[in-house]
Amino acid sequence: MTDPITGPGSTTALNALTNAGGTKPMDRTTFLKLLVEQLKNQDPLKPQDNTAFVAQLAQFSSLEQSMGINDRLDMLAAQNAGMANANAVGLVGSVATVRGNLITSDGTGAGIQVGFSLSANTAATRVIIRDQGGNAIRTLDVGPHAAGVTKIQWDGRNDAGIVQPAGTYQVSVQAENESGSPVSVSQETSGTITQVAFDKGYPVLTLDSGIAVPVSDLLKVAVPKTPTTSK
Repeated sequence: MTDPITGPGSTTALNALTNAGGTKPMDRTTFLKLLVEQLKNQDPLKPQDNTAFVAQLAQFSSLEQSMGINDRLDMLAAQNAGMANANAVGLVGSVATVRGNLITSDGTGAGIQVGFSLSANTAATRVIIRDQGGNAIRTLDVGPHAAGVTKIQWDGRNDAGIVQPAGTYQVSVQAENESGSPVSVSQETSGTITQVAFDKGYPVLTLDSGIAVPVSDLLKVAVPKTPTTSK
């Protein structure tokens, strides 16, 4: 025979079972089953106390409201994610400036823009270009610079003046102030966005240089220039 669940102790039992799952919350079905079993097994000579019963119904009502709020928040989150993904797709074809230290050369010796941001004024600034093997092929001493964004041109050649083959190159910037202390540098690169992928759970932008970065690394977007035609 099942022992009856009686009086105020039943509320304690309900609360204990409600919290028994640790981090796993009790759902509405489990709550209702427990409440029904409690009513079925109560002592007929000592029926459920009205106050305790009302308190349990209030618990159930609160549970229903919380679950409803969670459902609506999940729906809003899904809608916001969908809108963000749609906005990211709309960036395809735009010229983007992103955080990163990679640049791409087409192997023709044409000028390649290198951008970086200095946290303070510098007395000496050096830009080192490395190939895919990590070998330093060109060191550019660009002298002192003011704090903020700086853009320079690399001619695609090594220190001996030889045009380097097409490919991706790594850029590192060394900057010092007048006392010789290092100055913090944030590097950036630019290119046309050719693709947006979502397989990582967040938008990843791919530039025409082949560089892929998360959308959180996006610094600036510009509309590509339309070539003019002469009449």
